[in-house]
Amino acid sequence: MAANLAAGGTVIEIRELQPDDANLMAQIAAKAHTHPMSEQTITSCFGRFYYVLGVFVDQQLCGFIILHQLFEDATVMDICLLPDYQGQGMGRQLMQSALSWLANTEAEQLLLEVRRSNVAAIALYLNLGFIETGCRQGYYRTEHGTEDAILMQLNLLLSAQ
Repeated sequence: MAANLAAGGTVIEIRELQPDDANLMAQIAAKAHTHPMSEQTITSCFGRFYYVLGVFVDQQLCGFIILHQLFEDATVMDICLLPDYQGQGMGRQLMQSALSWLANTEAEQLLLEVRRSNVAAIALYLNLGFIETGCRQGYYRTEHGTEDAILMQLNLLLSAQ
């Protein structure tokens, strides 16, 4: 993948990750999520049906996206950025890179779940053409109980036109 130059001369690069990156990915997830995936779970996402991309700022991994694709269905298993890099458009770049990869697969739809409280992510997904398809009540754990997951879907056949 190509490197992009951000404001201030920062070099941003998005490239495919490897199983050796799982430890660093777990560290990033622990800083970004209240209930992150374990390193073991992340490592299991480097199998036949997965695609894992990382975003690098000045050659340092600062976020990632994990996709699972089986036949016509693809799912965002996790998208994660270190807190200092959130809100700078890198999540959008990761999603757009994932969509570019999916355009060369048999995938017809991309599914994801997002915390109801993650307003910025929901706005990004809506802007990319996702629609809300449902809700899983009490799906995510929180410090004080649970939180709903908003289910979203992007029709890849329509978005490719």
